Parts: sequence; C-alpha cells; structure tokens
Amino acid sequence: MDSVDLAFTSALEQARLIRSKQISPVDLVDTYLQRIQQLDPQLGSYCTVIGDRALQEAKAKTEQLTNLQLTDSELPPFFGVPIAIKDLNPVAEVPCSYGVKLLRKRIADRDDWVVTKLRQAGFIILGKTITSQLGSFPYTEPSGFPPARNPWNLDYTPGGSSGGSAAAVAAGLCAIAQGSDGGGSVRGPAACCGLVGLKPSRGRISNAPIGDYLGGCAVNGPIGRTVADVAAFLDVTAGYVTGDPYWLPNPDSTFLSATQQPPGKLRIGYITSISPLGAADPICQAAVQKMAQLLESLGHEVEAITPDFGDLVEPFTVIWRTQTDVGIPPFFLDKVNRWLWWKARFTPASQYVRSLHKLQKFARQVVALSDTFDILLSPTYMHPTIRVGEWAKLSPLRTLEKIIHWIAPCPAFNVSGQPAISLPGGFDDNGLPIGIQLVGRPAGEFTLLSLAAQIEAAQPWIQHRPGLAIREP
Repeated sequence: MDSVDLAFTSALEQARLIRSKQISPVDLVDTYLQRIQQLDPQLGSYCTVIGDRALQEAKAKTEQLTNLQLTDSELPPFFGVPIAIKDLNPVAEVPCSYGVKLLRKRIADRDDWVVTKLRQAGFIILGKTITSQLGSFPYTEPSGFPPARNPWNLDYTPGGSSGGSAAAVAAGLCAIAQGSDGGGSVRGPAACCGLVGLKPSRGRISNAPIGDYLGGCAVNGPIGRTVADVAAFLDVTAGYVTGDPYWLPNPDSTFLSATQQPPGKLRIGYITSISPLGAADPICQAAVQKMAQLLESLGHEVEAITPDFGDLVEPFTVIWRTQTDVGIPPFFLDKVNRWLWWKARFTPASQYVRSLHKLQKFARQVVALSDTFDILLSPTYMHPTIRVGEWAKLSPLRTLEKIIHWIAPCPAFNVSGQPAISLPGGFDDNGLPIGIQLVGRPAGEFTLLSLAAQIEAAQPWIQHRPGLAIREP
C-alpha cells in the first residue's frame, strides 16, 4: 500500500492494520505529517500542527504493540489512528483560538470532554483545524488566518464552521476529524467536500465541561469518509457526564453494529423546497430526487413534502448572534461578527427568552413529522458551495440573508435535537461535491446509520479523491 492509499484508508481499517501489525502508529503519523507539510500550505485546513507530540505518542504506542504484546481485547478501538480536532474545542497545552487572531497564542489548560473520550479511544491528535471566527459562518475565512480551501477546487470554500476539519479529511491529511454543529457546521462542510458528516442527537455526546450552548442547538460530531467510521466515533464519544442538562441512554447495541444491519422498510419524506425560502438549486433537487429513486428501489416508501420553516429564522438568528458576545472587544471581530455583536448587545434578555420559547414551539412542529415519516431526506445545503471570499464585500445584513438561504435545510434539526447525517450526493457542473441530508427520529441514530450504510453499499463513494491529494509526495 503506497502512502496515498494509506492516507485515504478508513479509520477503522487503519485501526485493524495496526492491530494486525501490518502498519504502525509511527507509519501513519509520519504519512500524515508529510502530507500536511506538502499540501496544507495550499489548503489552510490546520491552524496548529503538533507534529512532535504526535510522533512521540505514536512511538510510545508502537512500542506498546511491540514490547507488551497487547491483544485486541486490551487495545482501545482506534489505537494509534490519527485525528484532528476543531479549533473550537480545547486540547490541553495547545493553542485554542476559536478563529480569533487575538487568541491564536492562547494555550488551553484542559481537554474538552469529547477530546478526553477520543484520547481514551486510542486516537493520536495531529493538531487543530481552522474554524470560522467563533464558529459563526458556513465558510471558513477568519481574518488573521489563511482561508480554508476546498481540496476539490482551491478557489472554493470547504464550508464552515468545521471547514478545516472537512478539508483535512477530504485531502487525506487525517483519517477522521472532530467537528461541531450548531446549525449545519458538520453536515455542510461534509457536503462541500464529499464526505460523511454526522450531527448526533442532542444529549448523545456531552458538551462537558460546558453545559448548554446556543439553546441546546450545538453538538459535537464526526466528519469521516465512511458511515462505519462516523458510527464508531459516536460509540466512543457518546455518554452522560454528571450535570449534563441533556442526556440520552445508550442503545442496547453499538452504533457500529447498526451499519451492519438492514434498516427494514422505511417511510421517507423527501424535500426539495422549503417554505417560505423556495426551491433548492436544480442540481441539489436532482441529487435528492435521484436518492429518492434509489431508496424506492431499495424497498422504501418515498413521498415528496414541503415543510414550512418560516417560524425558525427570526428566533434562531437571535440565539445565534448571542454567541458573538463572549468578552472579546468588537474591534477584534470580523465585519459580520462585529455587526452581530452590536445586535446581541442590544438584545434584551426578555427577547432572548421569547426566542427560546419560539424555538421550542417550532421544534414540536418539526418533530411531529416523525409521526408520519421514519426518515426525512433533503439537500444538505440549498445550492453548491461558494467561492472563497464570494460574500466578503456584501453588507452584514445581505451576508446574513445569503447564509440563511444556503444552510436552510440544516438548523431546524439543531433546534429539534434530531440526529442528521450528510452523505455524498454527487458532483455539480464544476466538479465540486454536493450532499444530501438524512434526518432521523429523536434519538434515532440507529435507524439513521443503518439506512446511511445501505445507501453507501448501493452507491459507494470512498473511491472518489480530489486530484491534488492523490499525487505521491
């Protein structure tokens, strides 16, 4: 296996190769560090690389395998597999900037809980991936950092706010990456980069030591190449931490096992238009309709629907803009965040509470669709990805309008807390990936992952790799 094939091998397969001693953790970390050095100056996917620390840990794990003769049962599931962490989540003794230039040398004093869980699972952290400033936007161009670029075409964005994570996985600069999703920030970048992005149910993965964030909308989740990889990520990160405001019991079976079982016949509602925003771009509609046809051929019952998300935009915007008021002076913020900061400053507490109540009422409306449908199918975003800097000269208000329309299929399910996954849905006329979104019932990851795996088996996508990423160093 050459270094390119090794870099694009799934995380679970890498773990198997390590266990069987066909490769070592040092082999993997060396491969990725060389690729980061070669490709990331063009991509801007990492803001911090901790190569020396990753190599040191890889050597220690390789020595464990060699000298201690550990058995499979003694090894954590992702022993020695490299991973990247989004720069909204602290990693102890590593800078955590949140996409803010002022904070780029600020050293975190602890691991986020999800990072702790990933370490316990055996992952080796390669570094931190760039995020949009404060995680605010569906593109990743924070001032003071190089913009993240899409490996499929460097003129285009990989999405946001987990754009660095998606670009890194798509380019073969890590096996799998952690992201977070408060309004599509895992699913959107996965769609833009031809990957699998899972937003788990609210309460599935603890946000400890933080409790509630964005009114319960924001969750951690994986970006990977296969459904099995993201399911296994969920297995090792799910669970309650004392004091969590939301939590879910783990299922009787593993999420990985869901990918190995047929979902049975499901009733699926598919969406190509959202009221009052209108229809998705024709190529995104075509991807959804093609998927609906595939699902019918697999024995599922499929029906077109047009949901009304008109009650979502105003209260979600009120909640979303409050994330900008985090104690950073506004003149250190980008233009749109600075505008949102001023809006947040003059948002009365009573308006914030009313907005939460409106979102809770809207969530009931969305979850009620589960009374009729097992799964919802939609485009991940309303149109294909945009160019880097395409909206940079727009006013903040016009930028906000553009964002709301583009990401429209995603935020409703952050509000409802339902699990949702973005899968590769083909390519647009520019050769850029587009995504389709599947949404499960509340706490319904098991059925969601089972269906996603069935789709993956019917139309595999792992063989697709960006041209710039498949040349040997």
